Amino acid sequence: MRKTTLIIFFCLLFFHSGAQNLSFSDSASISIITCSPGQEVYAKFGHSGIRVSDPVNNKDLIFNYGIFSFDTENFYYKFIKGETDYFLGVHPTDFFLPEYKNRNSMVWEQVLNLTVTEKRRIINALLENYKPENRMYRYNFVFDNCATRPRDKVLNSIDGHVMFHNTSEAKTFRQWVGVYVGNDSWVKFGIDLVFGMDADKSVSQYESMFLPEVLMNEFQMAQVVNMSTKETRNLVASKNVLVNVETEQLEEGSWMTKPLAIFLVVMLVVVLLSAFEINNKHYYKILDSTLLMVTGITGIIVFYLMFVSSHPLVKYNLNILWLNPLNVVAAILIWSKRFRIPMFIYQIVNIGLLILALIAFALSFQNFNVASFPLIVMILVRYSSWVVRTKHKLDRKSKFVIKNNITESSK
Repeated sequence: MRKTTLIIFFCLLFFHSGAQNLSFSDSASISIITCSPGQEVYAKFGHSGIRVSDPVNNKDLIFNYGIFSFDTENFYYKFIKGETDYFLGVHPTDFFLPEYKNRNSMVWEQVLNLTVTEKRRIINALLENYKPENRMYRYNFVFDNCATRPRDKVLNSIDGHVMFHNTSEAKTFRQWVGVYVGNDSWVKFGIDLVFGMDADKSVSQYESMFLPEVLMNEFQMAQVVNMSTKETRNLVASKNVLVNVETEQLEEGSWMTKPLAIFLVVMLVVVLLSAFEINNKHYYKILDSTLLMVTGITGIIVFYLMFVSSHPLVKYNLNILWLNPLNVVAAILIWSKRFRIPMFIYQIVNIGLLILALIAFALSFQNFNVASFPLIVMILVRYSSWVVRTKHKLDRKSKFVIKNNITESSK
């Protein structure tokens, strides 16, 4: 990543003074560049760019809408809030391609079948975008990213109607994410915790092009229809491989390291501890406090994303039913006998919320990650155990008070 940052820095420095005065001849070709996914989380979905190659003026540049910096002030806070700013960078193709070869990513080029007028429109739009006051934009994972921007620049410049041919099966946003990160991965588990009900809506053909490889496949089969003459032409004139790498056979991680397997084991251990408590009358209060604190902190993140963040797909998240933000407070109050009765009532409410979460899980009101199921069951067991144990204590205390009152009255 440091190497990438340095390359980008020097490219931007190089073009800072001259990029606004760039000129291209009518013989320039315009291509969509698609890079296959990398191993890092931020590279899991691949990348897109626009290449402008002009041999007459000896220019070969890639316009890249995927530039960001981890060094940005308050980067992680802005990322969580959904206020991450990306910007358009311009760098020579010779600088761009080696980076993807080093990370073992394929790079494809689709030379577009454009008229001179259409090419000029795209080039002018790119240069306008690269002006200092225009190059930065508010990144949006599914609606405004490094793939949707090139798509829109091309489609907005075409004379005629671009007809696509549905090259992929209909999926939801959640399902598309699973295709690229794996449905049983830790990344998918984390994403499913913060994705809400909107992530389960079916994605339109146009919306699915937020993924670079989908964009590439859709463009490859697309045709441009002249609305006056009804003549058609292919949107893509030719497709080339710019970086060809050896396909690596990634080793599948053991099922024992997957979220579902680990949480099933954790659930089993907690259930056994709960049974041990009943037989030995020994209460593991620290276990309940830890569960409350962990679910509470996670719930705060979910709550924040739902009501404060501008990220898409995180609203109306039913995970909030079992990830109660107030559990952070309950994790502390559980240690005080003074709050035994309020906590008793609170845990009864929590049990109700957990049951609602299981119902939502079963009826697919929202697609929960399957690894959440053992967690919800485990927490339900602990809360129920706490409620039963506390009720016995309150009953004994009540009987003791009544007995003392009777004794005092008989004197």
